[in-house]
Amino acid sequence: MSTLLPPSERIWWKQPVDRVEVLWVGIALVWCLILTFMMPYWHVFGKQNISNTAYHVNPKEFAARARAVDGKYVVRTEDGVPVVQPPPGADVYLIAHQWAWWPILELEKGKSYRLHLSSLDVLHGFSLQPENINLEVVPGYEMVLTVTPNHVGTYSLVCNEYCGIGHQAMIGRVYVTK
Repeated sequence: MSTLLPPSERIWWKQPVDRVEVLWVGIALVWCLILTFMMPYWHVFGKQNISNTAYHVNPKEFAARARAVDGKYVVRTEDGVPVVQPPPGADVYLIAHQWAWWPILELEKGKSYRLHLSSLDVLHGFSLQPENINLEVVPGYEMVLTVTPNHVGTYSLVCNEYCGIGHQAMIGRVYVTK
């Protein structure tokens, strides 16, 4: 039989399958099964993804709540942006809007906080560097996650989703103190 000529019998599933084809189909099937089971395994045991909860929220109401709660914990301002130092265990709010993060957070090492995160306008990306934590910040949704900083230092918040003409300047800060 030639590949240039059509098969003499038109029913393709009745044609014999070569051993090499069966081997490659078997390898592909085993690899698909390995990857299918590795995804949930790495989600639970790989500590790569932050577990969070998302709620539908009105952006204006979220902004008002964020300004009210964070306003209680302002310790200073940097470049016109308030620096918020909440007590351990407190709810802290972070707003993404074109083209800034509001406010600057100052957290204590080893203490847990509930971080509420939302966008007021368009889709933004939350990338905490150098820890390489990435989340999408979707307008109309409030992401709530528990964070416990474990290293002292200054961290950068970078928007990693293109959000408009000032995207490259959308950089915020998080300070972790002793």
